[in-house]
Amino acid sequence: MTDSVQIRRALLSVSDKTGLAELGKALADRGVELVSTGGTAKALRDAGLTVKDISEVTDFPEMMDGRVKTLHPKVHGGLLAVRDNPEHAKAMADHEIGAIDLVVVNLYPFEATVAKGADRDTIIENIDIGGPSMVRSAAKNHAYVTIVTDPSDYEGLLVELEATDGCTTLPFRKLMAARAFAQTAAYDSMISQWFAFADQGQTFPEMLAVNGRLVTELRYGENPHQKAALYTPVGPYTKGLAQGEQVQGKELSYNNYNDADAAFELAAEFKGQDPAVVIVKHANPCGVAQGKSLLEAWEGALACDDVSAFGGIVAVNQTLDGATAEAICKIFTEVVVAPDADEEARAFFAKKKNLRLLLTGDLPDPRRGGLTVKPITGGLLVQGRDNGAIGFDDLKVVTDREPTDQELKDCLFAWTVARHVKSNAIVYARDGVTAGIGAGQMNRRDSSRIAAMKAAEAAEKFGWDKPRTVGSAVASDAFFPFADGLLAAAEAGATAVIQPGGSIRDDEVIKAANEAGLAMVFTGMRHFKH
Repeated sequence: MTDSVQIRRALLSVSDKTGLAELGKALADRGVELVSTGGTAKALRDAGLTVKDISEVTDFPEMMDGRVKTLHPKVHGGLLAVRDNPEHAKAMADHEIGAIDLVVVNLYPFEATVAKGADRDTIIENIDIGGPSMVRSAAKNHAYVTIVTDPSDYEGLLVELEATDGCTTLPFRKLMAARAFAQTAAYDSMISQWFAFADQGQTFPEMLAVNGRLVTELRYGENPHQKAALYTPVGPYTKGLAQGEQVQGKELSYNNYNDADAAFELAAEFKGQDPAVVIVKHANPCGVAQGKSLLEAWEGALACDDVSAFGGIVAVNQTLDGATAEAICKIFTEVVVAPDADEEARAFFAKKKNLRLLLTGDLPDPRRGGLTVKPITGGLLVQGRDNGAIGFDDLKVVTDREPTDQELKDCLFAWTVARHVKSNAIVYARDGVTAGIGAGQMNRRDSSRIAAMKAAEAAEKFGWDKPRTVGSAVASDAFFPFADGLLAAAEAGATAVIQPGGSIRDDEVIKAANEAGLAMVFTGMRHFKH
């Protein structure tokens, strides 16, 4: 293995022609022989460069609509030969195989072809075979061959050649090889995902390929001693928080992203609806409201639990206006997420230099499909997204008293919020505003009591004559296993209950609801969130 390798001969075969002419000229100016294929050769010739066709190297024509052109011993022998191995050198001489020192390849646009909705035959034709083969051959033999797979690396290559008088160093070739193998791995994973999910309709394929492209390293993870980074998937995916534009503020941390995503996903539940504001702390909503304006919704959400809102994350479902931005700036807020923000809102936020403003352009479909992946010791837990939905027609009234229209609206609002609260989850809501939220307790009764306690504290602080839980609807993310949680909600003043049902003690719970004069509906669907 040698450190410096002089670049004398380069093979270029690219789908993405970005920067190709400039790279070709820079190589030619250094006396590098250019070998190329099909459209790449034409593009180089159109730029006035001298190019040798791959068929001149192989003594074999390109055929089968270009499917077979580089899969040849005179190509892969020139890539894989161990230059200082006498037997390899003899084989090259005996068979007139010329060494290839540099390979510049990027692959057929499989991802873009799928994304634009092409038919199956077109997608199959955009599965590159020769390209990955050359990439892998060159990357394996990085002791002697330099591989470049991304136009963004052309500048680095030219800097390397300038610094070493037309050579590449071993550290550079190692770096390029690592990137090349990552490229082919991601490419193959996209293809395997398409075959499994789109073409074969499998939910859980025998081999699950997971990939990602580094966006940025973060300052640290959940705690300062943990390292962290943000990746985005390679292949078709739903754009969202990770693609948002950070308009201002400090660098987003791991916890910022995690909490902002929780707020963003809940705000998406109200896509296309009345103005909605979500306040999240430690990945749990502490206040959610809809109103006639974002400002009204902000005031309602904040009043639910203004203590927890301090240092929280705010997400909204429509363009932020100046009045709402000014109100948000009155308390310490870590991150604000919105589809957009008007100039007045941006001006208010600009006065808070550390506040991060993240604009996403849109909200995702809350009912979209896909898989979620959670690592455990020695494995991965994989499941479909919780995209189940219910409406008025799905509710089953199980009590003597039927809920009023307003109680049904409050039930569904509370239910929408509860699906985004860590289990055991209890949410009280009235008139499109959360009155109290109890999250993550080991039993449902305590969640009921905590939510009611927060509502009582809010009433005392704001001088209300009674807590907002009085006359509210209460949602439970899973069934009440005993009547105690339901009775705690009744004590807090709730008049309507929405829960999945399905407990062996449903009759006991329904009886308790009837005795308390509550209206209760079953959804038949639970929303555990761990």
